[in-house]
Amino acid sequence: MSDDSATGGLAEQKGAAATPSLGRALLLGTLVVGTLDIVFAILFYGSRGASPGRIFQSIASGLLGRAAYDGGMPAVALGALLQYVISFGIVATYALVSRRIETLRRNAVLLGPIYGIAVYYAMTRVVVPLSAAVVGKPAHGVVLLAGLLAHMFLIGLPAALTARFAMPPSRDAVS
Repeated sequence: MSDDSATGGLAEQKGAAATPSLGRALLLGTLVVGTLDIVFAILFYGSRGASPGRIFQSIASGLLGRAAYDGGMPAVALGALLQYVISFGIVATYALVSRRIETLRRNAVLLGPIYGIAVYYAMTRVVVPLSAAVVGKPAHGVVLLAGLLAHMFLIGLPAALTARFAMPPSRDAVS
């Protein structure tokens, strides 16, 4: 009789409890990524004169266009909701792809920031231009650098660590 069976599978139960369900990990990852991203935006763009409400309205403008800026608190609330919906998509994408490509989880600290760069370019070059948002000139200088760094370390890295946390790499898998 193995030690594990003698304890009624207690060691196995402890391991299961240490790793959250994928749904719980995605929820936590979404909250972390969405909050880090919006706090960065409020601090960075706030230092450049944008109010928090205006930042949330700019997120809502992806659906509402220019009308978001005249939408008051409902547009701010929609922007806040969309912030977390988008964050969920970013976190879930990495997690779901990493289920098939284990090296994404195994090398999360290295590949997460690279994923963040990919997210930055996907959002600024594809998603936002295809949305109803009013699109300005591409970022450059300190705005570009800050955006890339924020996407690397406040979005990509936590998204990758969420996947790793929810689905630790197997010991025997070859990546």
